[in-house]
Amino acid sequence: MKKIGILFGQENSFPQAFVDRINQKAEKNISAEFVRIDKVMQAEPLDYAVIIDRISQDVPFYRAALKNAAICGTAVINNPFWWSADEKFFNNALAVKIGVPVPKTVILPSKELPDDTTDKSFRNLAYPLDWDGIFNYVGFPAYMKPFDGGGWKEVYKLEDKEDFFDKYNKTKQYVMMLQEEVVFDDYFRCYCIGGKHVRIMQYEPRNPHHLRYEHGKAPAAKKLLDTVKDYVIKLNQFLGYDFNTVEFAIRDGIPYAIDFCNPAPDAEVTSVGQENFEWVVETAADYAIERAKKQKGGLDNLTWGEFVKTSAAKTPLVSVKAKPAKVDVSVTKVDHPIETEGKVKKEKVVKAKKAAKM
Repeated sequence: MKKIGILFGQENSFPQAFVDRINQKAEKNISAEFVRIDKVMQAEPLDYAVIIDRISQDVPFYRAALKNAAICGTAVINNPFWWSADEKFFNNALAVKIGVPVPKTVILPSKELPDDTTDKSFRNLAYPLDWDGIFNYVGFPAYMKPFDGGGWKEVYKLEDKEDFFDKYNKTKQYVMMLQEEVVFDDYFRCYCIGGKHVRIMQYEPRNPHHLRYEHGKAPAAKKLLDTVKDYVIKLNQFLGYDFNTVEFAIRDGIPYAIDFCNPAPDAEVTSVGQENFEWVVETAADYAIERAKKQKGGLDNLTWGEFVKTSAAKTPLVSVKAKPAKVDVSVTKVDHPIETEGKVKKEKVVKAKKAAKM
């Protein structure tokens, strides 16, 4: 029997639905459960063919345990070695190299000295930095955020130089990015599972969290959606993520990738809505089963992106073309507020029953 486990923290709906969906499928010799760890011994397996990781980004102990499980043959989703090394500034640089538009971005040293360092630790850093060159490149308004952060933590909108220095002086030991503002006409948040299953969701990040998928905008043009799909596939195959979200801001018809480093993207029904939730549960369950069937004990069963592969092979990065054998793409169609999801679903059932009696 091959076991699929899910490791999670404060989530409620997704982990239980994921486990239930796999077990309902009743695949021969495959079952799913919540991961349980009572000890971690070096080079000893955790007895799972596949583990879906939803929490180790916040718990270093789990991250170490997953790396140990991976070296013993567990297929960990997402690859704990890669995302531990990954961060947003590198992602932007990679996007530029593979031809995906991103906002102009620079990285900044922390305002305060890191622990156990002194001024001498920064003798290679110019004082002052070329602030005029930085500001002329990025422009204002701009956004400042941690180069490896998430969840909209420590994110600042900046109107001018004075505003920048006022906020920057409060960033403590955070290493920050300064990024141009992209004033967008439309916005998309896209799930990508397995580097081939894509769910494109029109999104409004300026709405309250529970209403961000209720955008009230006209459906996007097919040409734009095709471009978004191509960029989603390319980014995830080069990065090597199995389960990720990519966000795009559309300016003058061009999709700019804004955020595409999410080792445990939000999948709770209360925020993404019932239809998106159903898609991610079903797709994640099918993909986990697929990985369990392919998993071979004692071997490396992780996903490694094209960036790592080309680096190891000493081949040019841009010569690689991400072409999955088969791409599965779906697009959301919102015709009601998220908070009325249950009511709408009930009304549809009633109408269907009435139609059946006619």
